[in-house]
Amino acid sequence: MLNRVIQQFGLYVRSINEVEDSHSSTVYKCQLLSGDNVYLKIPYTKLKFQRELEAYEILKGYVAIPEMLDYWSGDEECTGAFLLSELKGKPLTSEASPTVAYQVGVLHAQMHEIQPPAVKLLTGIQNEFLNWSNFIEKQFYSFAEDVSLVLDQHLYNLAIDKFEKMKVQLPSPDGPSFVHMDFRPANIIVDSNKVSGVIDFESVRFGSTEIDFTKLYRDFLRFDILLYQAYQEGYKSIRPLIDLEVVLPFYRFTDAFNSIGWCKRRGIEKNAVFLEENLVILKQFLL
Repeated sequence: MLNRVIQQFGLYVRSINEVEDSHSSTVYKCQLLSGDNVYLKIPYTKLKFQRELEAYEILKGYVAIPEMLDYWSGDEECTGAFLLSELKGKPLTSEASPTVAYQVGVLHAQMHEIQPPAVKLLTGIQNEFLNWSNFIEKQFYSFAEDVSLVLDQHLYNLAIDKFEKMKVQLPSPDGPSFVHMDFRPANIIVDSNKVSGVIDFESVRFGSTEIDFTKLYRDFLRFDILLYQAYQEGYKSIRPLIDLEVVLPFYRFTDAFNSIGWCKRRGIEKNAVFLEENLVILKQFLL
């Protein structure tokens, strides 16, 4: 399949390395004979391919993203593939400066400023905003069966009760906005003290911004109050920021619950560390 994609794009490749930490696509970093680096991305499903394709068209010129150099719609054997330029730098880490955190806030807000297009018909990116409560509920309960196989019955029942009580206390949703759904350090590229851009759009939706802060908080913002404050300042320089103290507890709880279900689906042994991290977070909310 990889050779077919390389031929499809007419590439002359010197070396190929598979990129780790990609959960919804197979991604390869390719060094061309010219010396340039490009990325090949093969989504797992046709829907993820279509979301990614539409996201590049919507975000271009508004948000810092890689350049989509080419794409192939695939065939019966391949879901499709993208040829992407390289964003200079490495994934964001908690060692970043407040200056970088500020830029991450700006980048995130620029993405949230984008609303559903008035004229373009989208077939991949769903607009979930009008039924936001139902979307969150459907997402939660889609993982519940998997979670029930991991948690003991008492803890599982507590989680279900907690969800039902917390969801009715949420404020009115903020949107409709373009939400990444996986806005975490691994998908934010930083070069020295400058944010190069954001990657990976196979899970994007139009919906409420409130869901989109969770993973960034979990993996980055909660470790340093100065980073958290700088991020908020950057975000507010572009658009108003919702009260994160009100919505984060609910979304941190549901993210932990859903992540436990995700680990069960993708393999508990392979994802043992991530599973344990989310069990700790879930128990903090329940016990």
